[in-house]
Amino acid sequence: MAQSESVSLFIECEVLSSLCSFVLWQRSQSSSPHDDVNLGPSANPNARPTDFDFLAVIGKGTFGKVLLAKLRADNKFYAVKVLQKKVILKKKEQKNIMAERNVLLKSLKHPFLVGLHYSFQTSEKLYFVLDYVNGGELFFHLQRERCFSEPRARFYTAEVASAIGYLHSQNIVYRDLKPENILLDSQGHVVLTDFGLCKEDVEPEGTTSTFCGTPEYLAPEVLRKEPYDRTVDWWCLGVVLYEMIYSLPPFYSRDVGEMYDGILHRPLELPPGKSDSVSSLLVGLLQKDQHRRIGAIADFLEIKNHVFFSPINWDELYHKRIIPPYNPNVRGPADTQHIDPEFTREMVPNSVSRTPEFNASTSANNAFNGFSFVSDEDSFL
Repeated sequence: MAQSESVSLFIECEVLSSLCSFVLWQRSQSSSPHDDVNLGPSANPNARPTDFDFLAVIGKGTFGKVLLAKLRADNKFYAVKVLQKKVILKKKEQKNIMAERNVLLKSLKHPFLVGLHYSFQTSEKLYFVLDYVNGGELFFHLQRERCFSEPRARFYTAEVASAIGYLHSQNIVYRDLKPENILLDSQGHVVLTDFGLCKEDVEPEGTTSTFCGTPEYLAPEVLRKEPYDRTVDWWCLGVVLYEMIYSLPPFYSRDVGEMYDGILHRPLELPPGKSDSVSSLLVGLLQKDQHRRIGAIADFLEIKNHVFFSPINWDELYHKRIIPPYNPNVRGPADTQHIDPEFTREMVPNSVSRTPEFNASTSANNAFNGFSFVSDEDSFL
């Protein structure tokens, strides 16, 4: 299966026109292109790209790249996500970028969600300074091994479900669960990353309707362009579990139209040879009617109580007291052996470490007001 990128087809996004009007209004109000950006009470004006040595490209997407970087002040390693303001504004995605930052701030306390240390900006770019998680993407390991044993798939599914359950408790729907967004840390525990498609403020009974996600993992209700709720994440969890067990997503086809037709209409096929408990969970998660899907009534509690997870002590899992079924055997905090060579072969662009003069328009800067953040533990900057 070719690695797919998230598609953000914001067909019904009601905020686009208001965002455009807002930017135009700001242009009319701007008095000088060198105005400082109001970064809010959590601002850290001292952070600069030149604080880092950027060592390798470890990921990339629509708006920029993720780089392995060493902080010169203490020689600690971080993953720094560098995004181009111009591209974000052109695609009118500033609301999603700010949502990603907000979700990162809320997720600092959960063991299976990537941590944000701080964020800052120049006139041209936004910078997320994140934990460097170097055990590799689940996608990378699946490509190499094709599929996992049931105990190994159960362990990863349980840790991911714990993370998703926490996001739901914060009224956040993740919406882009896939193996590329599930990392393993140096011990082999799961770390969920990339919150760019998260939807905030979705109450337990609430719905949203934006068409977004990754083709192989889209739920039927999303494809039908119907209002959908947080059970969309449990569908995606089912797809990921199925892929871990059977090596491909359940309705996968190279022909996207055929794949969508399968997601919408074709019965779920479960090849023989697997346990009744994993088959039962897959049937429950991959229920095409979102109201009958496992998790529709009691959310994460239903997932936890399923028989497939009966070997799991959830408190031990949360506190990382269960030894992971696979150890990545990383060689140190800067090891990149589990990062896809497609990324690491790329040259690090010189522009990421420049701190340009503030010559961008005030509208571009103000579109990201409040972006900068610094956690208490990183207040040395």
